[in-house]
Amino acid sequence: MMSNIPVINMVETGQNIMKLRELNGLSVKDLQSIFGFTTPQAIYKWQRGTALPTVDNLVVLATVFHVQLEEILAVEEHDSIQVSA
Repeated sequence: MMSNIPVINMVETGQNIMKLRELNGLSVKDLQSIFGFTTPQAIYKWQRGTALPTVDNLVVLATVFHVQLEEILAVEEHDSIQVSA
């Protein structure tokens, strides 16, 4: 059976995080404080698309940005793959 699987586009997701952060008038330092991170590196990695927030951090971002998770995550269809039944 052939099936399309969704894949998260990390770069687009990062761009969404940066855009939503800016739309909400928040700095990287503000997000760092909200998450209690000692450094802002994780947030910069999210914005560059080199890392994704964990599921629990995504839920916090959605709450802080007042959006649904789907507005943060950039999901696209990946080429069909063979799926065993």
